[in-house]
Amino acid sequence: MNAAAAGDTRKVFQLLDQGLNVNVTFPQDESEFSGMTVLMVASLHGYSELVEQLIKRGADVNLKRYVGDTALMLASFKGHLEVVKLLVDRGAQVSQPGWSALHFASFDGRTEVVKYLLAKGAEKDAVAPNGYTALLLAMRNGHMDAARELLYSDADVNIKGARGETALSLAKGRNDKDLEALIRRAGAVE
Repeated sequence: MNAAAAGDTRKVFQLLDQGLNVNVTFPQDESEFSGMTVLMVASLHGYSELVEQLIKRGADVNLKRYVGDTALMLASFKGHLEVVKLLVDRGAQVSQPGWSALHFASFDGRTEVVKYLLAKGAEKDAVAPNGYTALLLAMRNGHMDAARELLYSDADVNIKGARGETALSLAKGRNDKDLEALIRRAGAVE
């Protein structure tokens, strides 16, 4: 995992050549790699060459960490568009029940990743386990451009979060007049 985090492709493949399972999962512990595969670590750090080589060696692009994260979600969260494209091209699920890559990208305002995932058919109004859609996550964190991409895809502006929050109430709560104006222009009402 340390070799993958450092982008040390040579060391990773040396270990794989010695018999390490390409889909080995790091034990659940207090480390940053808890429950991750080598592919997840490489994706999180944006090492596209390593990701591509791991997939060629049989890394499963849809394995989930014990908390539900996938390599695609981790790459999306960090905004590694090249890795996101590579994973999707190699069969990573764009949408799934629970948390999705679109939720992760929207939460952190990764606009280009949001745009790409939407173009690849991500479920724009999927509700995450915390009751938020991608649009609600983008609004909550003040990510205007990510919110705009979601609105271009006709994300539902009136879906309510777990505590009754709407995209409009989140923008108002941030006291962000531009975000509020954006969501109102998209049809949000009080």
